[in-house]
Amino acid sequence: MTEEEFDLLDELYFVQHFDYLKDILGWEEELLLANLQSLLDKDYIKCLYKPDEEVFDKISSLKESGKTYYYLATKKGLMNHNSI
Repeated sequence: MTEEEFDLLDELYFVQHFDYLKDILGWEEELLLANLQSLLDKDYIKCLYKPDEEVFDKISSLKESGKTYYYLATKKGLMNHNSI
C-alpha cells in the first residue's frame, strides 16, 4: 500500500463524498481518482450512489463517474490499513 493510499483510507472509515476527499486531502482530481481506482481494484473500498445506497455493479473505471460517488473502506481495506 502506498503512502497516498494509506492517507486516503484514513479518511474512509466513514462514508465520504469525492468532493470532501478532494478538499480534505488537497489533491488534484487525477491523483485522487487514480488512488481511488487502485483501492477499488484491491477491494479495499466500495462505491456508493448515496451515503446509504451501495453501487453493486462492477465499476471498471472511475474516470467517468468517480466524482459523483461516495466511498467507504471495506473490511479488507481496514484490516490492511491497520496492519501497517
